[in-house]
Amino acid sequence: MTKPILKPNERIDGLPSQNINIIQNPDMFSYSLDAILLAHFAGVKGKGHGLTVDLGSGTGAVGLFYTPKVSGQVKLVEIQPELAEMAKRSINLNDLADRVTVIQSDMKAIFDEIKPGSVETVLTNPPYFPINESTKTNIDEHYEIARHELMINLPELAQITNKLLKNNGKVYMVHRPERLADIFSAFAMRKLMIKRVQFVYGKPNREANMVLIEAIKSGKSGGVRIMPPLTAYTESNEYTPEVQEILYGKAWEK
Repeated sequence: MTKPILKPNERIDGLPSQNINIIQNPDMFSYSLDAILLAHFAGVKGKGHGLTVDLGSGTGAVGLFYTPKVSGQVKLVEIQPELAEMAKRSINLNDLADRVTVIQSDMKAIFDEIKPGSVETVLTNPPYFPINESTKTNIDEHYEIARHELMINLPELAQITNKLLKNNGKVYMVHRPERLADIFSAFAMRKLMIKRVQFVYGKPNREANMVLIEAIKSGKSGGVRIMPPLTAYTESNEYTPEVQEILYGKAWEK
């Protein structure tokens, strides 16, 4: 591991099972369990030689946690320069500069950097909340962009994903269950056929607060598989054994 260069208020958070560390600034934005679960949920096609793109990567958590699962190149796309710069330092911190790069750009303008139809896998932890007249956004600009659809909405994200992916390439997304109808509609209109869904529950006997989705470009309609549910915490606020294994157990299977 390369010696880190930290700025004021920054810290290093790690994922022991993948031996990956991320530089973060809690005053700007920090990844949470949803990023880890998305990287764990995302599959690998073949031997993992193809190009992976993490859209809206923030500090790079999803893409970096996923990188040990594959052997190909990983590109992190982030619009906010401060977060993109932290991601670059995390790449160096983990000695992954030979395989992982950052594109600091609006994802709508990345096709000069990434050739359409060249991507095997898209990962995305997009803004969860739509913008409307009653929306109360966060005071902090970094959190506003990360959490609310200020810069990109679901139909736009689905269109960009479709353009990036090869035929039969896959996209993996984490989102909120209440947006499922919007997700299914946006994906179906852009030939992204949803194939796997897994609901995540904060605690036992509660409503799901997260959903993990796999879709394939130009796949056949139908055949959606609902995977066994995942519960994050026990009633005593400890990680469940399954989540403990994801966080601290053996390296994830490739």
